[in-house]
Amino acid sequence: MASEEASLRALESLMTEFFHDCTTNERKREIEELLNNFAQQIGAWRFCLYFLSSTRNDYVMMYSLTVFENLINKMWLGVPSQDKMEIRSCLPKLLLAHHKTLPYFIRNKLCKVIVDIGRQDWPMFYHDFFTNILQLIQSPVTTPLGLIMLKTTSEELACPREDLSVARKEELRKLLLDQVQTVLGLLTGILETVWDKHSVTAATPPPSPTSGESGDLLSNLLQSPSSAKLLNQPIPILDAESEYICSLALECLAHLFSWIPLSASITPSLLTTIFHFARFGCDIRARKMASVNGSSQNCVLGQERGRLGVLAMSCINELMSKNCVPMEFEEYLLRMFQQTFYLLQKITKDNNAHTVKSRLEELDERSEVLQELRLLLMCSQEQERRSVELRGAWKQKGGNGMKGCLSCSYIEKFTDFLRLFVSVHLRRIESYSQFPVVEFLTLLFKYTFHQPTHEGYFSCLDIWTLFLDYLTSKIKSRLGDKEAVLNRYEDALVLLLTEVLNRIQFRYNQAQLEELDDETLDDDQQTEWQRYLRQSLEVVAKVMELLPTHAFSTLFPVLQDNLDVYLGLQQFIVTSGSGHRLNITAENDCRRLHCSLRDLSSLLQAVGRLAEYFIGDVFAARFSDALTVVERLVKVTLYGSQIKLYNIETAVPSVLKPDLIDVHAQSLAALQAYSHWLAQYCSEAHRQNTQQFVTLISTTMDAVTPLISTKVQDKLLLSACHLLVSLATTVRPVFLISIPAVQKVFNRITDASAQRLVDKAQVLVCRALSNILLLPWPNLPENEQQWPVRSINHTSLISALSRDYRNLKPNAVASQRKMPLDDTKVIIHQTLSVLEDIVENISGESTKSRQICYHSLQESVQVSLALFPAFIHQSDVTDEMLSFFLTLFRGLRVQMGVPFTEQIIQTFLNMFTREQLAESILHEGSTGCRVVEKFLKILQVVVQEPGQVFKPFLPSIIALCMEQVYPIIAERPSPDVKAELFELLFRTLHHNWRFFFKSTVLASVQRGIAEEQMENEPQFSAIMQAFGQSFLQPDIHLFKQNLFYLETLNTKQKLYHKKIFRTTMLFQFVNVLLQVLVHKSHDLLQEEIGIAIYNMASVDFDGFFAAFLPEFLTSCDGVDANQKNVLGRNFKMDRDLPSFTQNVHRLVNDLRYYRLCNDSLPPGTVKL
Repeated sequence: MASEEASLRALESLMTEFFHDCTTNERKREIEELLNNFAQQIGAWRFCLYFLSSTRNDYVMMYSLTVFENLINKMWLGVPSQDKMEIRSCLPKLLLAHHKTLPYFIRNKLCKVIVDIGRQDWPMFYHDFFTNILQLIQSPVTTPLGLIMLKTTSEELACPREDLSVARKEELRKLLLDQVQTVLGLLTGILETVWDKHSVTAATPPPSPTSGESGDLLSNLLQSPSSAKLLNQPIPILDAESEYICSLALECLAHLFSWIPLSASITPSLLTTIFHFARFGCDIRARKMASVNGSSQNCVLGQERGRLGVLAMSCINELMSKNCVPMEFEEYLLRMFQQTFYLLQKITKDNNAHTVKSRLEELDERSEVLQELRLLLMCSQEQERRSVELRGAWKQKGGNGMKGCLSCSYIEKFTDFLRLFVSVHLRRIESYSQFPVVEFLTLLFKYTFHQPTHEGYFSCLDIWTLFLDYLTSKIKSRLGDKEAVLNRYEDALVLLLTEVLNRIQFRYNQAQLEELDDETLDDDQQTEWQRYLRQSLEVVAKVMELLPTHAFSTLFPVLQDNLDVYLGLQQFIVTSGSGHRLNITAENDCRRLHCSLRDLSSLLQAVGRLAEYFIGDVFAARFSDALTVVERLVKVTLYGSQIKLYNIETAVPSVLKPDLIDVHAQSLAALQAYSHWLAQYCSEAHRQNTQQFVTLISTTMDAVTPLISTKVQDKLLLSACHLLVSLATTVRPVFLISIPAVQKVFNRITDASAQRLVDKAQVLVCRALSNILLLPWPNLPENEQQWPVRSINHTSLISALSRDYRNLKPNAVASQRKMPLDDTKVIIHQTLSVLEDIVENISGESTKSRQICYHSLQESVQVSLALFPAFIHQSDVTDEMLSFFLTLFRGLRVQMGVPFTEQIIQTFLNMFTREQLAESILHEGSTGCRVVEKFLKILQVVVQEPGQVFKPFLPSIIALCMEQVYPIIAERPSPDVKAELFELLFRTLHHNWRFFFKSTVLASVQRGIAEEQMENEPQFSAIMQAFGQSFLQPDIHLFKQNLFYLETLNTKQKLYHKKIFRTTMLFQFVNVLLQVLVHKSHDLLQEEIGIAIYNMASVDFDGFFAAFLPEFLTSCDGVDANQKNVLGRNFKMDRDLPSFTQNVHRLVNDLRYYRLCNDSLPPGTVKL
């Protein structure tokens, strides 16, 4: 090797070249290879030690530390003892000497490397590792460094990665737990010392908050606690160094709290101190003073004070998130709630709403410093270093640990606390009769409705939803106390309902609502406005469930006010040359109308959301209210259709026209929501023969029919179609078909000359008309259903809908003489989409309905089968045809009859040759794969059919799967077709078990004595082989599905117990699953794999422990004989599921660890 000085200069030159903008990727690869080779040399660490102490080049220091990190984590076992001692001695000295001058990211990396040594060697070979950290913390000069070391130790040792044996992980955790009390005491002392040093206290201090007046504790919750005087003292102004130390201490606490158990080590004194620092987040005065005093450094310090509050709340939330609370810790919890609610009172203390909101906005602010720091996370190391240098103050104060919390404001942390309180602890705390839940809800109410951001408001609505769910389940479990519970919360719930309704109305909240985006769709396919409205309406609905009368009396008058405006528009409609025009033109009037229409649309959705609370057992009791709502909705929909507001010209067409269309559409949707109520009314009306119900339905149809037109906007058209479907499917009045408006729709749809509706609308209308004729009328005996007449009408309907389709001839299609191919495809698509939908919606109905349906469809089905071969190479058409046949098989296979069903199956089996399958899967992309998947889905239906009818097809289906489809897809990385193929194989086994295992009565009675007779063994073995191969592939979804299938077959059919599986396959599967765990290729499924291994091993535990395990260990490469013996000894012979799976995961972890250790040994190492 060259001299150390020469090597350093060469390394600095290489690093500068590597990061230079002009360096090519090829040259970078050369440099990278050179650096890797250097790092692999024995003794390279000595050069790196020299580099660290002699250079100021950040790149060189980072590279040197990376060499050390690699040495310690991957090669430490092979490092000579003397070298280890030298490294353990030199690196801490280096850190101690230079920690104040090193860039923070270099210093933190060096801390991590030293902690990595401790992870390997403490306490046996590095006995003073933790003692040194404690000494650093206790020395004022090195306190920050000690805290950084402590946090890194907590992160790396409490939950170590897999490069340690399980025994070592357990040892480290125990060692750390032994130190917890000492560490928490030190951290408490640091925080208390800083606080006391900077506090301005009176000569006579108030009583200590830790003196434990447990008698007053509960009664004082949410009032000023006994320690209020202390809590009300001015927050001290900390110097920068003290703030930095406190932030590090709080970060340490937050991480410690994430893994240590709740115990007496977490003292009241520590909790009180943390709450003192939580006040930094909700005290704005200090930050205001900093900004008033002018300097940018003061502004940064103000932000740091707020950050201390965020860190303190992080500590509190870590404790709050623990659901398992020991009895002795419950008083501490109460103390925490007391002090947190004191902070909540402080945040929301003003009666003036504007003041509260301003305070929350200030608490929630994100300064430029925070934004910069957040961006910093996304930078490269070079950008990061330069960015930090630009902010000298941050660099000097060692801005470490900034990354964890700056993306969360204090308000977000506080909201997290409230969510944890309600979801985890409310049930526990409310059991104390003195706990003032109502006062807490008052504070939560103020906090919710003064949130400065929409996201904050959404989060608070989630908390209310949790509370309402808790209240609902509490009432259901204690029905006897229902009135008492409701009376306690009634005022709070009514107030919540009123305010949520106000928040969705432009009348009260226009400025905020106009900020919401109503165009961009999120991952749930809803806009920000739709999400806002949906979450608000969920709260309204939950209150309605608890207080139906109050909710209705609150909502309906507000709806009525907006309806009056809408219904009054008729007087402003004038006739112009081009049609009708709305004569409202003043800007202010248009704005007010816009707000009123938006509010009406929202309130209609609210009324629709509440429909479920008027049906069932409460139908009679709430009939009057529901009837009032439905009558108003019918009136509104008819009004909109009659005066055609959707086509009226307005002064602001881009705003008012969409508003008018939306109100009309929402009124139809709200009426549709009451279809179940109408169905229940229909049953009552049948007994009472009321004209009122007939009028409601007839008027509704008068409102719907004019909208079923190509001249109506899609949004409105589809709302009308959905309402028509609900009337035909859910309500099913006997007289529906005789209403003139319905006859008009029939005529329009069956008229060949009428313009076709958009696809979706056409499908919906045809479904409605078909259901009117097919679905049995409620409350009528079979002999009054008029099936003969309805059957004739349905045949006429289907005949009209499929007229062009039935005229297609296979030979004409093949030659393409009579009609262009594209036109043919359009006819096929339009017809099959309608017919498939009709079949799908009738599939769960009575036998008579399905018989009539198939009778009408019979000719179209035969045409489809005849056309299929002609389109076998047109995958888009084949896809639609197979979708249609799949729906037929699922819904009408009994009605189709055995001969015709056999003909269909045989046709498909003949058409899907290996060549055709290969063409579809390999060359036609996703459409071709979809075709094969649908074909396999049809076969899934066939193999599930009970009885002997389709059993003759089983050999052909299995042959198709294993000899034609499987060879094509087996080695393809793409998951296409695989899931459907394996589901078909699973269904074949599950529903045709006796095809493989001939069960006899004797065998089933004397299961242990007589073995079941095996048939079709080659096919069974091939299927099992395919399942085994699938576990070697990377697709995690397929792996999970197939593992579930095997487990299901074992549960239902005792698969693992069968002789063929037990003797020839069982341990092959166990071996594959263990290898999957070892290679970590499907880590998300660790638990499922462990359970499957247990279920397989439990068939023959003796064989597993005596034969399989030693054989498995013998076959493992990368570990020596001694390590194999240790692995075998550590696998205890437990036979219960939890212990066995724990042993499996221990084996896997330790095997990986030993391989890692052995890979790190230098070549030629002799292992004793």
